[in-house]
Amino acid sequence: MNAALLDTGPLVALFDADDIAHPHYRALLLSEPAGWRLTTTWPCVVEASHFLPPAARWQMLRWVEQGAVSIFPFDPCHLSDMLALMQQYTDSRRTQMDFADATLVWAAQEMGTQQIWTIDVRDFYRYRLLDGRSFEIL
Repeated sequence: MNAALLDTGPLVALFDADDIAHPHYRALLLSEPAGWRLTTTWPCVVEASHFLPPAARWQMLRWVEQGAVSIFPFDPCHLSDMLALMQQYTDSRRTQMDFADATLVWAAQEMGTQQIWTIDVRDFYRYRLLDGRSFEIL
């Protein structure tokens, strides 16, 4: 079973058949014979919920409820690590790391994984784990 983090964009694409990335992520979901062990964070679920139309939103939330994706937990004491990441990867002239991305980078470090399903290729190519490893973008 392959383990990967799941960003907001692929969550939307999996449940919105009109999304341009829908075929890619549906095929990826079915591509692993042993299945995927997918993990995300609540901020990514909230963002995806905001972007999905109501029927797709309910479907995605039921999928989460059924355990198809696990939610990586964090406590308020972990926010200082996430804020440090947001400060490190924010350049006010060009880009800002948002909270959802910070939770995923932090979770990747905690889990010891570098595979991520994301449409946000530009940002996740520049994010690094503490040991300097880059993300494997799927």
